[in-house]
Amino acid sequence: MKYTINYTKKLFLLFTFIIVGCSENTTDSNTTVTEDIAPKPVGMVVTANPLATDAGLEILRSGGSAMDAAIAVASTLSLVEPQSSGLGGGGFMVHYDADTKTIEYYNGREKAPMGATKELFFDENGEKIAFSKAKNSGLSIGAPGLVAVLNMAHKDHGKLPWSAAFAPALRHATDGFAVSPRMHNSIVAYEKNFYKDAADGPTELYEYLHLEDGSPLPAGHILQNPDYAETLKIVANNPDDFYNGPLAEKIAAAAQQMPNGGTLSVEDIANYNAVKRDAYCSTYRNTTLCGSALPSSWVSVSMVMSILNEAPQFSDAGADDPQNWTLLAEALRITYADNNQFIADDAFVDVPIKGLMSDAYIKDRAKLISREGANNNIQSGDPWAYQEQQASLDYGKDATLDTHGTTHFVVVDADGNAVSMTATVEGYFGSLRMAGGMVLNNQLTDFSFDYEDADGNPIANAVAPGKRPRSSMSPTIVLDENDDFLMAVGSPGGRNIISYVAKTVVGIMSWGLSPQEAIDLPNMVAKTEQVRIERNRAKPEIIQALRDFGYDVFESEGEISGLSAVLKLDDGTLQGGADPRREGTVGILYDNEL
Repeated sequence: MKYTINYTKKLFLLFTFIIVGCSENTTDSNTTVTEDIAPKPVGMVVTANPLATDAGLEILRSGGSAMDAAIAVASTLSLVEPQSSGLGGGGFMVHYDADTKTIEYYNGREKAPMGATKELFFDENGEKIAFSKAKNSGLSIGAPGLVAVLNMAHKDHGKLPWSAAFAPALRHATDGFAVSPRMHNSIVAYEKNFYKDAADGPTELYEYLHLEDGSPLPAGHILQNPDYAETLKIVANNPDDFYNGPLAEKIAAAAQQMPNGGTLSVEDIANYNAVKRDAYCSTYRNTTLCGSALPSSWVSVSMVMSILNEAPQFSDAGADDPQNWTLLAEALRITYADNNQFIADDAFVDVPIKGLMSDAYIKDRAKLISREGANNNIQSGDPWAYQEQQASLDYGKDATLDTHGTTHFVVVDADGNAVSMTATVEGYFGSLRMAGGMVLNNQLTDFSFDYEDADGNPIANAVAPGKRPRSSMSPTIVLDENDDFLMAVGSPGGRNIISYVAKTVVGIMSWGLSPQEAIDLPNMVAKTEQVRIERNRAKPEIIQALRDFGYDVFESEGEISGLSAVLKLDDGTLQGGADPRREGTVGILYDNEL
């Protein structure tokens, strides 16, 4: 039996076993000495930050559900990992209910303000503005969705009072927390972008993340956030007050502040709505994969796995066979071609979901894969031909840019309920604007800056008032043949999320690896003829095999995934994995803690 636990936990368990093993009952010679039973893991929390993992465990130990723990995790990450996610952003959640064996999808994606037009990222001369100028501005801020989606899901699946889940984050915001090495490194890496002069932009975030002498907060620095503590009190008391009243006014004012102010208004914030929808599901081998619906890109994870069902099969050598990696790369390339062309907010544009997920279409796309070499003519297909509903427009070539913020976490509670959630403020430190102690998102840069392609065809993921931008976030839950929980997985990483998640699912379910072993595998991103793979994790023979197969291989120094996964083993115990590329930890709930 293998568990992934942190070093402190190992020492605690060792100490416990020593004490228990050495203890004897000497008060009564007739007393029967019973064999001590090791505690059994019955729940698990995996996040990208130790404090967030501990927050989730604290709530589970208090009798909370996976949903209660998810709120504690998300609100804590907002404080301790502001470069990646927060209450000023949004996210997608997939929930498994063990009693009903059902999966539900909750959409907390940010929405464009009603003042956002298709020319949002163009200047007065009709020229596109630079991505960095768009990102680090009020123009990029959408109405935040995280509080609304957590509240909606809690009403369905919470056990503890709503307010109880915010206790860990409130304690850390009030008493202070130690800045982590990753948070420090993120500040340093983004140093040149912070506004240090109010004439250039709001300086609140710069002041929050730097010492009085202007140096970045060092790792270990105890950072307090009284403004965020007040926000947490407001939200814990009544989540609707996040979207109405003084806090909403602060968010709108920060978004509109000049220079480079946007149009997000108190009305846009008040009118925000989270959405509950059926999850998308498909089959892989003898399991059912389920994930987030549009405007998420989870359908692309589904396509990768479905194509692999129909393509030449993996050899039994698993991750050690270079040819298995070429099969995965081809499935990824085919999927990305369709993702770029068709995925968008289906409340605004037609999306051929039934076609993309149809067995016939998948079989045809899988025919593009050969063991002989890379296919150099992979383009988007015609999924419209595989469904009755047809497109109202022919959409043009996508022009969406990419950035990498975001976080992912997984929670499984003692009753077998599970949450897989990806949350984000979009790019590093979002828009670089704050309100109520929170970083505000730059989610609108997830739209295509262009609204039509070179041929004049409209782009599906173009900006529109009230529209949600396309996302690559792909929280995933896998069920076994009895529709019981088997695995939960997901990752941050922008457009690369599809590759990261697919690799991990393949590693666990096809190559027989543990969650940690699968996460530790080299990340491979295959969007075009160029395939990017981690130099320090990939075996030389795998890299060479990719080149021999016909790819232009780029050996990256590392990827920015933050994978987290929990797998239920045949004996019912849980096994977790956390991404060493970030600060992920696996926390275990034991039966003797309930």
